[in-house]
Amino acid sequence: MAPYVTLIEEGLAPFVGEHELDYIRPQAEAACAQLRAGTGPGAEFLGWLDLPVKVAEHIEAVQQAAAEIQTRAEVLVVVGIGGSYLGARAALDALTDEFATGSVRVLFAGHNLSSTYHARLLDYLADKDFCVNVISKSGTTTEPAIAFRLLRELLEKKYGRDGARRRIYATTDAGRGALRAMAEQEGYASFVIPADIGGRYSVLTPVGLLPMAAGGLDIARLVQGAHRAMEELQAPELADNPCYRYAALRNILLRKGKLVELLAMYEPCLHTFGEWWKQLFGESEGKDGKGLFPASVVFSTDLHSLGQYIQDGARILFETVLYIKETSRQVTIPHLEDDLDQLNYLAGKSMEFVNSCAFRGTLQAHVQGGTPNIVLELPELSEYSLGYLFYFMKKACAISGYLLGVNPFIQQGVEAYKQNMFALLGKPKREQGGVVG
Repeated sequence: MAPYVTLIEEGLAPFVGEHELDYIRPQAEAACAQLRAGTGPGAEFLGWLDLPVKVAEHIEAVQQAAAEIQTRAEVLVVVGIGGSYLGARAALDALTDEFATGSVRVLFAGHNLSSTYHARLLDYLADKDFCVNVISKSGTTTEPAIAFRLLRELLEKKYGRDGARRRIYATTDAGRGALRAMAEQEGYASFVIPADIGGRYSVLTPVGLLPMAAGGLDIARLVQGAHRAMEELQAPELADNPCYRYAALRNILLRKGKLVELLAMYEPCLHTFGEWWKQLFGESEGKDGKGLFPASVVFSTDLHSLGQYIQDGARILFETVLYIKETSRQVTIPHLEDDLDQLNYLAGKSMEFVNSCAFRGTLQAHVQGGTPNIVLELPELSEYSLGYLFYFMKKACAISGYLLGVNPFIQQGVEAYKQNMFALLGKPKREQGGVVG
């Protein structure tokens, strides 16, 4: 059976030879072996590798909590930053109808320090029934901790302390940290972030699954897609494994001076998936003076802003195109008698067809302009395909990090801004340590 994701390399032919893959193959095989055996750097954070099997036993509890939220609330506010919210938001943005009404609306807080954003959110919630899912390993990460304090105060004003407790769901460490202590003291319903899974790898834990389920997604189907990826992406040979091949190709391009990887998508609903992907690769590889800079664009929108640079600017980037072969909805272009816009030559054709032509034409132009292109093609956009894609990218990132010679599971650089901010805020030094949430 062919892999679910198809890796298309036509846009690489002028830039990377098959012999170059032969040269990097021993390094790639060594990286894959390290990951499988758990002997590489950060091996204590490999719980995500077999998570699609282990998480199945927790799905029912997550679904029950999501059903409670759906009966109690019009809105679920997810409080978290980085990996604590990006995966869930990526899935919900990709798969829910932004124009639909009637289901639980999932909103996000604690991912910035904007007083304007949070004031507007509090105003919006004032006359809404809402629940809160606060996500943090420590409970003391500044951005989500402030947001949760604000939201808890509003909940207690609306529902009283006991009523507020029944509307708060905590996703946190199993046995330590301020949020775990608070959850036990207050009696919040709670879920565990496994100790062996870092934030940016946690989308298939309750971190991602509870908000997705509350928002109406079929999380069992999502996990099934990830399970297929787990089973399918084990072949050690680069020729048989698009995940390993993608990791190898991006390292080859980096060594050729391509310093920026641009994830390009032709569906605007995938914008937030690009944000999740940027954290995954940026935080995993950007250390020790190494790593590709991850950026993302949505075409054809960004062809009218960044397209000029991609086509004709400094030759420092390559594109990885995430292309959905078949969309779930079709819109046909109508025929107009006056044809004032001169579009009758497209009458009867679907917008999907026009979008596919934009994809092929852009690929051609960018390759001719000197920008290498890797295409990752998915047959559809669904819970199943997104689950597969989440797992695909996490495994590719781990292999790519080992090829690069870094530990892809730590993020010590994230702490630098925090220490400076704490000093400016006057935070007592004894409270400045703790678990990164």
